[in-house]
This record gives sequence, C-alpha cells and structure tokens, in this order.
Amino acid sequence: MKARGAVLSRRSAHTATVSDWKTLAVGEAVEVVKYAHVIATGRVEEISSSGNVVWLEHSGPGVTEEGKELFMKSDGVTLRRA
Repeated sequence: MKARGAVLSRRSAHTATVSDWKTLAVGEAVEVVKYAHVIATGRVEEISSSGNVVWLEHSGPGVTEEGKELFMKSDGVTLRRA
C-alpha cells in the first residue's frame, strides 16, 4: 500500500489548486473549476500583471472560433494544473 499512497500523493500535488495565478506559465495546461465542476480546460495564453485575470485558449463544444476565454478570480473560479 505504500506505493499506492505515493502515487496518489504525486497525483494530488500535480492537480493542486493554483492560488497565485502569476506562477502559471504561458502554454501551461490548466483546468478551470467553479462550484467543484471543471467548466473549461486549455492552455494559458496570457496572465494579467496583477495575477487576477487569465486568458485561456481552449477547444471543445461551445467554444467560439477564436477559442479564447477570459477568467477572473473575482468570478469565483479556481485554476488547477491539468
């Protein structure tokens, strides 16, 4: 069981919530979570200098032709590495 716990720990660390969005790198894969549901996934395109706003480039059902969406911390969303 020791190995299983180690694997789960690494998985949890990888998908941990990113509290400081400024630590994200452009091109990094993330998931956007709101009310415990993943509402979007994609790659970081741009981060504001304050770290409160992020542009995400994503694809999938319902995405505009541009495939970009703005997310703000004030909207109650969290980001986690995908």
